[in-house]
Amino acid sequence: MEGRNGNLEAAIDQLLNVEKQMRFAGDVAGTKKAVTDILHLCFEANDWKSLNEQIVNLSKKRGQLKQAVTAMVQQAMQYIDDTPDIVTCIELIKTLNSVSAGKIYVEIERARLIKKLAKIKEEQGLIAEAADLMQEVAVETFGAMAKTEKISYILEQVRLCLDRQDYIRAQILSRKISPRVFDADTLKEKKKPKEGDNIVEEPPADIPSLLELKRIYYELMIRYYSHNNDYLEICRCYKAIYEIPSIRENPSQWIPVLRKICWYLILAPHNPMQSSLLSSTLEDKNLSEIPKFRLLLKQLVTMEVILWTSLWNSYKDEVENEKNMLGGSLADKAAEDLRQRIIEHNILVVSKYYSRITLKRLAELLCLTIQEAEKHLSEMVVSKALVAKIDRPIGTVCFQVAKDSNEILNGWAANLEKLLDLAEKSCHQIHKETMVHKAALKV
Repeated sequence: MEGRNGNLEAAIDQLLNVEKQMRFAGDVAGTKKAVTDILHLCFEANDWKSLNEQIVNLSKKRGQLKQAVTAMVQQAMQYIDDTPDIVTCIELIKTLNSVSAGKIYVEIERARLIKKLAKIKEEQGLIAEAADLMQEVAVETFGAMAKTEKISYILEQVRLCLDRQDYIRAQILSRKISPRVFDADTLKEKKKPKEGDNIVEEPPADIPSLLELKRIYYELMIRYYSHNNDYLEICRCYKAIYEIPSIRENPSQWIPVLRKICWYLILAPHNPMQSSLLSSTLEDKNLSEIPKFRLLLKQLVTMEVILWTSLWNSYKDEVENEKNMLGGSLADKAAEDLRQRIIEHNILVVSKYYSRITLKRLAELLCLTIQEAEKHLSEMVVSKALVAKIDRPIGTVCFQVAKDSNEILNGWAANLEKLLDLAEKSCHQIHKETMVHKAALKV
């Protein structure tokens, strides 16, 4: 009552004496109560300056108990949302940060305080400052923090780095999360901690579930890979999102995701991983819901030349429609890269059916000029997607693989073996006919 009537200082002094006696007596419960009562008095009186001063003073008391500091920080954190203005809020958070700095027993509280401060900075438009604040905290070393809260914290760090276009640091931070952590069975009962184990705190109510964090993680990775136009990795991210049960159950969610998987599979350069994903996607029964994309994927696995003009006329509207779908429009260079992939597909088809072909005929099949056909062919040879040799004076392309001396000798030996086998069979047939003819003459 005295504090409410204006005698705040007298009430605080009285509680400070109680706190001192309890602290020296080693009474944990009594010290915690005295400390929290002091803070509550300041809060009830709306004296935020005194609140900050008392937090600092109490934390610096000689022999202050860890439990008392923890209780004080946790109590003060509840007052942050009740501050009258943003300046007072920032001042309180900074005070609590300075008190909890370097104290391992309040590391989780400090991490949450920094996250709140970073959110305020972000709302003020100071993205760089918010990102720098979040990077100070290495939550992966916090044994008592819940797994979902750790993942959520690291994802927030990654998001802020992407917002400030710091892609290198975003990649480094994202590697702190193993994708396998999202595949853990969340339905399993939690094991009771053994004696000596760290007690893991329950995550706050605003922390998303593990499956929701999985979706957020892959959406952030899509943003990162889109910066480098790494289409195959983007496709794999969408594939992981597609496997989330909540997505699979809702056609309005999985159809746009499956469309994105198809597009990025087509845009990805030809390699074994792309071929494997292409085959597994074609086996998906849900693909029958989007027949145009099923047809497009089948065209890519069929060893036939695809006409670019007719394909672009058929799918131009589909590319435009992606802007209105989940995940937004495709990459800026999508149309150009799609044409590049179709040309590469056509060159691979030609290499399957021809061992030698003229550049003029190759250009006709690809619907390109001779110079463009030679350019695209050279790029594929350099990237080791294809083995070919161009004889420019004659104007021919040879798709045969160069053999070493051992392969040539083995080939000759195999041919000789076949020749001798054929000669032996021929001699046997001649001998047989001769015997039959002689027998017929004797009769």
